[in-house]
Amino acid sequence: MAGLPELTDEQRRAALAKAAEARRVRAVAKDRLKMGSLSLSELLDQADDDVILAKMKVLAVLESLPKLGKVKARRTMDEVGISDTRRLRGLGTQQRAELVARFG
Repeated sequence: MAGLPELTDEQRRAALAKAAEARRVRAVAKDRLKMGSLSLSELLDQADDDVILAKMKVLAVLESLPKLGKVKARRTMDEVGISDTRRLRGLGTQQRAELVARFG
């Protein structure tokens, strides 16, 4: 098994900055969902074009919706047939349509 690649300090700093930016973008999207200024369908449309948003886990997105907690989010995912580890880019067309129908 190959070891981890050796990175220079500059490469490591760049990777950390890129990861921090991705976390910030995802956090902003979840906050906007929670406040209601962004709908689930709008987020799904944005995720088609934005790689950072496309890597968000569906469970985290659903938990960010108003009036939807951890239990209801997991129950919804089970009903729709979505794995707990699924990300937005991995949703099928029927799964997307079902989520939009339920949560707009």
